[in-house]
Amino acid sequence: MQFRTYRSAKLAAALLAISASAAATEMPSQEEMWEIIQQQQREIEALKAGQKENTEKVEAVVDVAEESQKTAAGAASWTENTQIGGYGELHYNNLDSKKEIDFHRFVLFFGHQFTDKLRFWSELELEHSVSGDDQNGEIELEQAYLEYDLNENHRAKAGLFLLPVGILNETHEPPTFYGVERNPVERNIIPTTWWAGGAALNGEIAPGWSYDLGVHEGLETSASNNYAVRKGRQKTSEANANDLAGTTRVKWTGMAGVELAATVQYQSDVTQGEDPDAGHAWLFETHADIQRGPFGFRALYARWDLDGDGPKSVGADEQEGFYIEPSYKITPEWGVFARYNQWDNQAGDGNSDSEKKQVNAGVNFWPHPDVVLKADVQQQDNEGNSKNDNGWNLGVGYQF
Repeated sequence: MQFRTYRSAKLAAALLAISASAAATEMPSQEEMWEIIQQQQREIEALKAGQKENTEKVEAVVDVAEESQKTAAGAASWTENTQIGGYGELHYNNLDSKKEIDFHRFVLFFGHQFTDKLRFWSELELEHSVSGDDQNGEIELEQAYLEYDLNENHRAKAGLFLLPVGILNETHEPPTFYGVERNPVERNIIPTTWWAGGAALNGEIAPGWSYDLGVHEGLETSASNNYAVRKGRQKTSEANANDLAGTTRVKWTGMAGVELAATVQYQSDVTQGEDPDAGHAWLFETHADIQRGPFGFRALYARWDLDGDGPKSVGADEQEGFYIEPSYKITPEWGVFARYNQWDNQAGDGNSDSEKKQVNAGVNFWPHPDVVLKADVQQQDNEGNSKNDNGWNLGVGYQF
């Protein structure tokens, strides 16, 4: 019994020793605990710093991606809202007056849509291939204007624009008309191509009916060029604006393939105050442009009335002309036409010495709707001292 009691006491003492030893091993001192806590704090700070760095890198990548998306979106928007186009034509003239090859016009269009209501349009032209001192050609800005939609049916524009008169003045790309050269009536009487700096309104007033109203620079003719209207174009190049001009057009397109229009222009002094022997000027123009199936027909009449003893003394107080042009599309690619032209820039002299007459006939071939090959012959019957200019012409033109 005593032995059992002794053995139990010894075993208990051993267990207590082991437990104390284990406790001593598992429980660090206060200094060790403080070191452990500091080490853990350093690890936590390192983890936080790494996390912050990673977050900054992710944010930087996101920013770069967003900027790239914005740049791409901006580029896409610019591309979608900007238009580029143009046209050009090469002519070969075999006439009594000349035998030459001329890249007559090279034109580029640039347009941009700022908003759904506001847009810009321009046309830059190089004539006769080479421009500069002692060269035949010139660089011209024929359009550069801003247009704003006032509402669904009415628009306003300001800048440099083509005047709303005649058939060819606003639409004169080579695939859109017959004949190698533009007709002489619109060239010498209207005078196409005619642009001016100013402001204008246009729109639709009823189904099929539209209008144009414009205030712009006027002509500046003189006695030195017999008050010829074509010589008076100022082309918005430091244009004399002592006397502005006003232009009004009414147009009807209420039937498919039919355009009927009339234009009136008034200018208080056609010489911009430089000639006391000249005064106001009126232009009246009307035309029909009809395309019904394969049959086409164009007819135009234009007349200037110039006031003053100066224009009257040389017969330039009346300048007028007309043409008629039937055409027929044999196929969608082939078309033939004939045109009779008659014009006179000194029709007020009471005789026909200055009157010019010209007949053209020819063919157009469109291998593509925007590409044309042309050939025509011309025969003149001019009065007075004007020499006849007969012969034939070849041309190639395009638009895009």
